[in-house]
Amino acid sequence: MFVFGDSLFDPGNNNFLNISATQGKANYPPYGETFFHYPTGRFSDGRLIPDFFASFAGLPLWRPYLDPANHNFVVGANFASAGACVLVENNPNTLNLQIQLGFFKEVVNLLTQQLGDTDTKKLLREATYISSIGGVDYMIFVNSSSNITEPAMQEYVNIVIGNITEATKEIYELGGRKFAFQNVGPLGCYPHMKAEFNSTGECVQFLQILATMHNNALAKVAEELEINLSGFKYLMFDFFTSLMDRANNPTKHGFKVGDNACCGGGVYHAQNGCGFLTEEYELCSDPNEFVFWDAYHPTEHCYSQLVELLWNGTGNVTWPLNMKQLYDLDIDTEVSSQNIDLLDDA
Repeated sequence: MFVFGDSLFDPGNNNFLNISATQGKANYPPYGETFFHYPTGRFSDGRLIPDFFASFAGLPLWRPYLDPANHNFVVGANFASAGACVLVENNPNTLNLQIQLGFFKEVVNLLTQQLGDTDTKKLLREATYISSIGGVDYMIFVNSSSNITEPAMQEYVNIVIGNITEATKEIYELGGRKFAFQNVGPLGCYPHMKAEFNSTGECVQFLQILATMHNNALAKVAEELEINLSGFKYLMFDFFTSLMDRANNPTKHGFKVGDNACCGGGVYHAQNGCGFLTEEYELCSDPNEFVFWDAYHPTEHCYSQLVELLWNGTGNVTWPLNMKQLYDLDIDTEVSSQNIDLLDDA
C-alpha cells in the first residue's frame, strides 16, 4: 500500500519538517496516549485509518517516509503530511500532493534498483494506492475568499479535482492500477468550523455544500478513469456521510459526545489547541466516548468504526468495491478476464 494525504493519514512525516507545532505537528502529549502511549505525530489519540489497513493486511505499520531510518518499500510507504494541500500555493510549509508524488517516484526508482524492472512493475500493479486529500484546500479557501458564491466554489473545486486527476494519472503511468479514494469529510461539522463560524450547533452549511461538490466531482472522475484507463480499478469511501452521521447521532454509534472535541479549549473544545503549552485546554477522561479527538480529527475509536466500514462495507459506504475486495484483487487476472469478455463480445 502507498498512502497519500493530509493529517487524517499522516503517521508523523511532519515531525521531520522544519515547522512549529502550530504549523502542523502533533509530536507532544496527549497525542497518541490511547494506543502508542506516546506522541508519534499522528493527529489522534491512537491509530489512523492506514494503520488499521496495515493490521488487516498483515503488514507492519509504516514509519513516516521522511524518517531517516531504513525502510522496506516492498510493503509500501506513507507520504501523508498534516496540512497537505492539493494546490501547491495553499500551504507551502507541508508536503503538498506534488511533493508526495515526487517521493513516490523516488521509491519507484529505489524499488527498480532493488528488485529489477519486471518485479517492480508487478509490485506497483498489485499495490493499492490510498489517498485522503483536499479538505485543507477548502478550509483555506473559505478563510481567504470573500466571494463564497456557488459558481466560485465550483470553479475552485474544478481546479482541485483537476490536480488530483493528473496526479492519479501519473501514478497510473508509473504502474498503479488499484486506487482507494477517501472523499472529503463533513467540513462544516468539524468542531473548529462550528466554533469559527458561530454555528448554533448545526453543521455549517456552505462548508457542507463545498465538500459535497468536491465529493460528487471526485466520484465522477474516478468512474471516468475506470472507463478510459485499461486495468484501472477504484473504490470511493464515503468518509463524509460516515463521519457526519457519528457527529450528529453519536449515541446511535456508541458515543456520548459528537460535537465537542475530547481535547482542546473554548467553544466545542475547538478554539484552543490540544496540548499546546501556551494555551489552556481540557482533556476528556475517556476518548472512546467522543467522535472527535481534537478540533479537526476523530478519535481512534471513531477511526476503528470507519475503517471497518471501508474494509468490509457495502455499497452504501464504499463503492464499487470495499477495501478488502480491492486489496485482494488480482489485476493481471482481472485484465485477462476483461480481454476475454471483449473477444467474446466481438
